[in-house]
Amino acid sequence: MAGSVKIFIPCDAAAISVGADDVASSVVAEAARRNANIEIVRNGSRGMLWLEPLVEVETSKGRVAYGPVAAGDVAELFDAGFLEGGDHDLAHGITEEIPYFAKQERLTFARCGIIDPLSIGDYEKYGGLAGLREALKMAPAAIVDTVTKSGLRGRGGAGFPTGIKWKTTLAQQSDQKYICCNADEGDSGTFADRMLMEGDPFSLLEGMVIAGRATGATIGYIYIRSEYPHAIKTMHKAVEMFKAAGFLGGDIDGSDTRFEIDIRVGAGAYICGEETSMLESIEGKRGQIKVKPPIPAISGLFGKPTIVNNVLSLATTPVILAKGADHYKNFGMGRSLGTQPFQLAGDIARGGLVEKAFGVSLRILVEEFGGGTRSGKSVRAVQTGGPLGAYIPVSGFDVAMDYEALAQSGAMLGHGGVVVFNDTVDMAKQARFAMKFCEIESCGKCTPCRIGAVRGKETIDKIIAGEDRAKNLEILDDLCDLMTDASLCAMGGLTPMPVQSAIKHFPEDFGG
Repeated sequence: MAGSVKIFIPCDAAAISVGADDVASSVVAEAARRNANIEIVRNGSRGMLWLEPLVEVETSKGRVAYGPVAAGDVAELFDAGFLEGGDHDLAHGITEEIPYFAKQERLTFARCGIIDPLSIGDYEKYGGLAGLREALKMAPAAIVDTVTKSGLRGRGGAGFPTGIKWKTTLAQQSDQKYICCNADEGDSGTFADRMLMEGDPFSLLEGMVIAGRATGATIGYIYIRSEYPHAIKTMHKAVEMFKAAGFLGGDIDGSDTRFEIDIRVGAGAYICGEETSMLESIEGKRGQIKVKPPIPAISGLFGKPTIVNNVLSLATTPVILAKGADHYKNFGMGRSLGTQPFQLAGDIARGGLVEKAFGVSLRILVEEFGGGTRSGKSVRAVQTGGPLGAYIPVSGFDVAMDYEALAQSGAMLGHGGVVVFNDTVDMAKQARFAMKFCEIESCGKCTPCRIGAVRGKETIDKIIAGEDRAKNLEILDDLCDLMTDASLCAMGGLTPMPVQSAIKHFPEDFGG
C-alpha cells in the first residue's frame, strides 16, 4: 500500500491471549477516524512476552516498539504521534535496540516477529529457502555431513546428534522412509515450538524437506499438540502455500526431490512427546511407548526407517545449510554447539524467549534477562528441563546452560524451559507434584513408572504428614533409584530428578 505506515501487531497466541486482536481492531478504527493511511501486518511474537501486545511502527529509523498496548491506549498513542515513532510512556525505542532483544544471538528465531508468517515473499526476503536451494544441489550424504559437522543436537531434550540420526536412516534400504516432527510441546513453561510454528512456519517446512532429501524420505508428518489451535491453523495454511509455491510435492524447485507433509493433531497425552509413543499415535494406536531397539531411525513409523526430530532441530537446519557448518558451530561451547532458545516462565518479571549460544549462565538468564521475580519476592529455585527436570537453588545459578554442565550438576536442559519459583514455594509439595504428574501421564506399560509414581506420591504424603520421616525418606530414595534404572522410558526414568533435587537442596521442607 503506497505511502502507508506499516504497523506490526502479533497474531501469536500469547499476544492474542492478552488482547492483540482487540488492539488491531482499535488501531484500524482509530486510523479510519483520523484518515491515516496504514497497513496492518500480523507478525509473530518477538518473544518479549511481558510487553505483549507489542505494537511496532515502521519508521525511517527502524521499527519502533510500544507495549504492552491495550485497546484503550490506541487513541492516546495516535495523539502522541506513534505513526512517526513518537514518544510515549509505552514506547521502548527501536525494537532491535531493546537490551533484552539486542543481547540475543538469533539463528533459529532470526525471522520470528519480523515477517508476516504466511508470506513466502517475506520469508525469502529474510533468508528463507537459501538452505533448501543449497541442499538441492548437494548429494544426500553431503547434507548429512554438513549437519553432523555443525554439531546440531536434538532440541527436544535428548540432545542426540542430529547428523548421526540422519546418517543412520540414510544408510537403510527401504521402499519408504519418513520424517516426523515432534511438536507435542508438553513441558511446563515451554513455548518455543508454538512460537516458531506461529511466527515462522516455513522454516520448519524447509527443514523437513531438507531432512527428506538428506535421508531419502518422501513423506513427513508434523505431530502438534491439540492445545495449540493457532499453530495448527497456521501450519495447515503454510503447508498449502508451500505446496502451491512448488516447495512440496514432486520435482521440488525444479529438482528430482519429492516430499509431502501432513499434519497430525495429538489428543493431549504428555507421553506422546516420547518418540515411539508419538509414532504409535500417528498410526492411530494408543499412545504407548515401544521397547527399543529397534530405534525409529531403523524401524519407526509403520515399521519403516523414520527420523523423529523436534521443531527447533528441523527449523535450524536451513540456516546451517545456508551459512555452513562452521558458522553454526562457532556458537556455543564444548559438545553443546550452536544456540538454544531458552524460555523464561514462572514468577519472572520479563518472561519470554531468549535465544543464546550454549554456555550462558542460569544467573544471566534469570537475573539479567528475566529481571528477577514479577512478584518482587526473592527467587528460591528454578526448574530447568520441564516438569521432570531438577530444581536448582540460587547457589547453583552460575551453572553454564549446556547439556554437559547441567548433567554434571544433576540437572538437565530438556527443551530449554526455565521456570522460576519464589520464596513461598513448598518444595515437598513440588516433589509430590512430580510423582502425581507421572501417575496421571504414565502410559502404564511398565511397572516402575505405573506403580512407582503412585507409591512415590503416597510416601511423600507420609513425609509431609511427619510420619516416620527418616524411614520414609529412605524408602523414597530407593524407589527413585528403581524408577531411574528400570523404567522403559524417560517418563518414569526422569520423575525422580525433581524429587531428589528438591530433597538434596531443600531438606528443611522435608523435615530435615
